[in-house]
Amino acid sequence: MTQGGRKVLWAWSFLALPIVFYCWIRFYPTFSAFWLSFTDWDLLRPANFVGLENYQRLFADPVFWKTFNNTFAYLIIGMPISLVLSFVIAYFLDRVRFGHSFLRALYFIPFLTTAAALAWVWRWFYQPIPIGVINGILSGLHLPAQPFLRSPAQALPSIMVTAIWAGLGFQIIIFIAGLRAIPQTYYEAARIDGLSEWAILRKITLPLLKPTTIFLTVFSSIGFLRIFDQVYNMTTNDPGGPLGSTKPLVLMIYQTAFSSFDMGYAAAQTVVLFIILLAISLLQLYLLRSR
Repeated sequence: MTQGGRKVLWAWSFLALPIVFYCWIRFYPTFSAFWLSFTDWDLLRPANFVGLENYQRLFADPVFWKTFNNTFAYLIIGMPISLVLSFVIAYFLDRVRFGHSFLRALYFIPFLTTAAALAWVWRWFYQPIPIGVINGILSGLHLPAQPFLRSPAQALPSIMVTAIWAGLGFQIIIFIAGLRAIPQTYYEAARIDGLSEWAILRKITLPLLKPTTIFLTVFSSIGFLRIFDQVYNMTTNDPGGPLGSTKPLVLMIYQTAFSSFDMGYAAAQTVVLFIILLAISLLQLYLLRSR
């Protein structure tokens, strides 16, 4: 065996155990979830194979379709708003020279804070008078108080605001990194040619930010599809309420598994969520890259 071949053999010898360990902890639970989705299991008795019964039950369940609509509401509304807000803030923050580091850290702090703590703070903001800060401000402006989390119509947008605010700092930092990676020579050449700031933004900045935008679009979409902490902590008296108006798929899975102990049915819900996440991520990657 040549010296190069021995090096490759030694490299694979050292890598074999980590690769096996990674595959075991990464793929074994996934395959187990797929298997459990075809069984009836309540943790106390052995799993009983029932075929597609869990999936038939799932697609006939009105609660599932309600949570399905809620989950996609978080995605379709929350993801574009968060991306646009984070880009606008990053674009102007990148032009600030005095106190730039302080402002950047200020925006990033919410992302470092635990989701449970953020949710409880925002829950306090939404409380009625005299506790709630937002209703206190509305009262000072002589505007009617709002029910927020106690209203089926307002609860989901209220939680969405919290989720957008919590993830804004990370997206801003990534957009700033993308903006600073663009060579300044492009901007100098464009200004020499007489292009306006709007034309520079449209023809140079946005096209060169495409890889960053793709990453944040997929990352943000997965985050909104998997939203759980804000919903569970902000509606802790009635998780997913009122009247199921804020319940996402992840919360439905949690309640099915750990409240009803219907593990087979919960696994079927998990598989459906996995397929949704995979399909949306691949579709976004295909559409954004093809353009």
